[in-house]
Amino acid sequence: MDKAQDHCPNTHAFSIERLEANAAGTAIFRLAGPLTARSMYECQTPDAVNSILSFHSTPDEQLPALNILDLSEVPYVDSMGLGLIVTHYAHCQRKGIRMVAVGVGPRVVELLRLTKVDGLIPMAATIEDAETTARA
Repeated sequence: MDKAQDHCPNTHAFSIERLEANAAGTAIFRLAGPLTARSMYECQTPDAVNSILSFHSTPDEQLPALNILDLSEVPYVDSMGLGLIVTHYAHCQRKGIRMVAVGVGPRVVELLRLTKVDGLIPMAATIEDAETTARA
């Protein structure tokens, strides 16, 4: 389990954690905290954040068929956070990886709807729902 978390005094810190998946060929990234420029880059560089989302923890790691982006602990997103989600989605598409966002809260859903990104990025209620849908 890889985890990048800032060690700042900010109580609303942002973190990304790579979780172990139940199904082979699945990568799960759990994001927690506000997905904003300030919280993401306050104690981490943009390269560090992007490196975590790159899928290559080891040189011989196989690319997953499914990437689950767990946003259940993300209370809100700003334009920089939205850009991170869309960029990650495009990265997955270029690599032939299906990405599904799960646990998307009401404030984040509203932003995705307003920016018309909700029609682009598949969403599911839970990790289990995303895994089931991907197998179907």
